[in-house]
Amino acid sequence: MSNLDDILKSRRDTRHFTADEVPDEVIEKALQAGHWAPSVGLTDATRYYIIKSAEVKSAVKNLFLDYNKKAEELTDNPEQKEHYKSLKLEAIEEAPIGLIIAYDRSVLNQFTIGTVGSNEAVKFSSVCAAQNIWLSLTEQGYGMGWVSILNYYQFKKILNLPENIEPLGYFCIGKPATNYDNQPMLQQLHWKQKSETPDCTEIKSVALNHVSDFVLKPQSETEDETNFSRLLQEKIDSKTKPVGALGTLETLAFQLGTVFKTLNPKINNPNIVVFAADHGIANHSVSAYPQDVTRQMVGNFMEGGAAINIFCKQNNIELSIVDAGVNYDFPTNAKLINAKIAKGTQSFLHAPAMSETELQLCFEKGKSVVETIAKTGSNCIGFGEMGIGNTSTASVLMSVLTGFPIEECVGKGTGVIDEKLIQKQNLLKKAIENYSGPAELMQQLAYFGGFEIIQMTSGMLTAFGNNMIILVDGFICSVAFLIASKINPDILQNAVFCHCSAEKAHQKLLNYLQVKPILNLDLRLGEGTGCAVAFPILKSAEAFLNEMASFESAGVSRK
Repeated sequence: MSNLDDILKSRRDTRHFTADEVPDEVIEKALQAGHWAPSVGLTDATRYYIIKSAEVKSAVKNLFLDYNKKAEELTDNPEQKEHYKSLKLEAIEEAPIGLIIAYDRSVLNQFTIGTVGSNEAVKFSSVCAAQNIWLSLTEQGYGMGWVSILNYYQFKKILNLPENIEPLGYFCIGKPATNYDNQPMLQQLHWKQKSETPDCTEIKSVALNHVSDFVLKPQSETEDETNFSRLLQEKIDSKTKPVGALGTLETLAFQLGTVFKTLNPKINNPNIVVFAADHGIANHSVSAYPQDVTRQMVGNFMEGGAAINIFCKQNNIELSIVDAGVNYDFPTNAKLINAKIAKGTQSFLHAPAMSETELQLCFEKGKSVVETIAKTGSNCIGFGEMGIGNTSTASVLMSVLTGFPIEECVGKGTGVIDEKLIQKQNLLKKAIENYSGPAELMQQLAYFGGFEIIQMTSGMLTAFGNNMIILVDGFICSVAFLIASKINPDILQNAVFCHCSAEKAHQKLLNYLQVKPILNLDLRLGEGTGCAVAFPILKSAEAFLNEMASFESAGVSRK
């Protein structure tokens, strides 16, 4: 077969193979075709691994069967389930050769042309290579099948692939045993009919994107509120204990009653929201981890394997994960709140991190996320974050908004130490020096902000508007709160600062805000973990206020 149109119209995946060996020159020619594929920024990030070992094929086959069983369970339709089970979706052991086509994401640790808008371009280059390999094999009379029903974490483990190598899947290569009338097998077996023509729509105009303003008015205290505060304090002081003997628990109890406007406050449906996004500044090696870890950790959150998952489960707290701007396209059926502004911000070293429209969208989307949670009856919300490079973003915002020198606002973040820490500090100092815009809050936020930080800011303001207790996690969340307090100082009434982070600037920021954290456990993980760990203390404050006997009810004499 040599005509390109005939090749393209023939079936794409081969699922049945003969036992014929595949000559080395056939593979070499196909891999060369893959190498000729377009490569964003000439990264040459595509990597290939050949598999002929029966032992390795068997291990991959078992991995496939495990996930294939999960795939069968995704439909409740018995007929469709049986139809799926009858399909032959792989030929891992049957095919003479296995091929892994992967990309090396470590190329993203340095500036790469063509990846500013999306790091996914590196993966797309490897997909182009896969297509070229398929074309070459088909032209030579061979076929290739793509196996993607795999647990990719286990897939990498059993093959001992380096952490920076991300496989597209497992590809089976050999001589086709059938051509299915030159049409896709799934179509021949009536699983689904492929459309006859491509779906193409011409776009003739630009859509107007109106973003509403985000305005909150400060609240003023009334005489009734003053009287209520006196009654609440009297209730706390009347408990069977010396006045003030429960320390911070008394302060928290008073805060709960004040926010909920009742002498018998009850925390309902607590929820911790983790906002995740990527940062352009991460391209300048300000983190000990590559940017792709943001995407990996979001996957970990959704799989239930992260620290925040464990602590939320321990304390019966609902967990919500928000994609505020991760540089990755997550599956649409993932248990993930989609509030993506873009695939990461731009680097603020020489240009704005985001546009003013993107800034407004952050406020709008953060507001929407929290309003939806408030409608579930939740009156206590914690804020967490995930984003490689976001300690750099938070440090710059803290410096700009407080006037503290950047040297006092920069910490080790994910683990940057010694000479790398000095480089990070100097880079961020240069970024601030490069800013020539006005000293106005919104312009500064657009220039230096992160999508998840601004969405948290908006979420906190919205939580305040809904009379919710606001649990503030570590350094980055405290910077989001700093921004919120600049917009509405009254928000402090609702905030509970859960812990003092091991990030060195956090204590300085807490002092600036004139707040006292509940815990000091040397945490610096983020994810909202400090909120989850501190939550039982808040529940203790609720319990003593509502359930502890008073001097009068217990018949205990006051001194």
